[in-house]
Amino acid sequence: MAGFLRLLKENRNYRLTWSGQVVSEVGDNFNNIAVFALVMEQTHSGLAVSGVMLARAVAMLFAGPVAGVVLDRMDRRRVMVLSDLIRAVIALLFVLAVWRHSTPLLLLLSALLMFASPFFTSGRASILPVLASKEELHTANSLTQTTQWTSVAIGSFLGGAVSKGFGYEIAFVFNALSFVVSAVCIGMLRVPAGASFQAARRDLSEDRVARPWHEYREGLRYMAGTPLILAIGLVGVGWATGGGAAQILFSLFGEVVFARGAAGIGEVWGCAGIGLIVGGIVANTWGKRLPFESYKWAVVGCYVVHGGAYVIFSLSPSYALALVFIGLSRAAVAVSSVLNFTQVLKHVPDEYRGRVFSTMESMVWATMMISMLGAGVASQSVNPRTIGVIAGLLSSTTALGWGYAQFRGLLPEPAPSGVDPDDIELHGEHGV
Repeated sequence: MAGFLRLLKENRNYRLTWSGQVVSEVGDNFNNIAVFALVMEQTHSGLAVSGVMLARAVAMLFAGPVAGVVLDRMDRRRVMVLSDLIRAVIALLFVLAVWRHSTPLLLLLSALLMFASPFFTSGRASILPVLASKEELHTANSLTQTTQWTSVAIGSFLGGAVSKGFGYEIAFVFNALSFVVSAVCIGMLRVPAGASFQAARRDLSEDRVARPWHEYREGLRYMAGTPLILAIGLVGVGWATGGGAAQILFSLFGEVVFARGAAGIGEVWGCAGIGLIVGGIVANTWGKRLPFESYKWAVVGCYVVHGGAYVIFSLSPSYALALVFIGLSRAAVAVSSVLNFTQVLKHVPDEYRGRVFSTMESMVWATMMISMLGAGVASQSVNPRTIGVIAGLLSSTTALGWGYAQFRGLLPEPAPSGVDPDDIELHGEHGV
């Protein structure tokens, strides 16, 4: 924690980015809980909740390739500010869906909001090595992700309470204002001496300008030719096979299984967020001393714990016990995420970074789309607890695939070509 506080005190650029992140991501979770609760209130259907998530997934699937190319061509700071301002307008329009009692409008706005998101989230990931110094980068990576998960906890608890006590409109207005605050913070960033918020690129020919798909395919070829980076992307895919269903199940468990309404949905999401915070803090401390080979086995262990804890959450007769195990499940995911993110920062060249991060997001959301659809359809006739058990087992397959690749020696450490190993406080021969 001392490292987190020191980073925020001494690094103005990171402090501004972090401040905008806190406000906007708390607002995001106000939106999430309000939308899920509103859909459940209007339809009493898990299938309708899956419709919202599917709309988001389809939007993310199409946005990812576009965002990746744009972020690797243009000033990433300006792209992020524009994304925030567009999302502020969209978030405010959710109020119309409340007044009109329109579920289709909720679906449309959810899709539009998600389409604009990767231009910001992948941009923030891409500029992190510019914001943080050599000595700060690992801590900045850990704090960024831990803050994201803290926002899930705080925003979910508050979003559920505010939606229930003051109405959905307040939650949506707060979400819109949070994007404006974020845009102001990002707009105040200063370019460090000798650095740039725009990736250094080879001159673009007229053909490449006209056909950006070629650039996106170039990013895909880079990932396919770097086994570790591809495997990290596939970790997200493995998680999403069950993680997509979880997006539906959290609402079903809060509203149906434990009959606690919007507050229950917020509490389930909130405890999941607490688990993510704990996992992020553990990974920040532990990851600095973890050798590369041990890191790879740690990913296996994380997904064994994640899947097992999610199964127990799904079967728990006690609400309190269920909240504990959903927290444990997410803590394991958080440890893996921080460790993997550090490896991406270490090895991916700046010119590919936007495309790599946006492609990973698209891969996850494409898989989640299938998982959410399956869970939504199944929820019409299958007990949510049964769906939860299946989701936990599916997520655990990540441990099997990664473990097999590690056992066969298919995950060698690439030569560092992104951030120098010393930049992320590595220790030992192949540390993380």
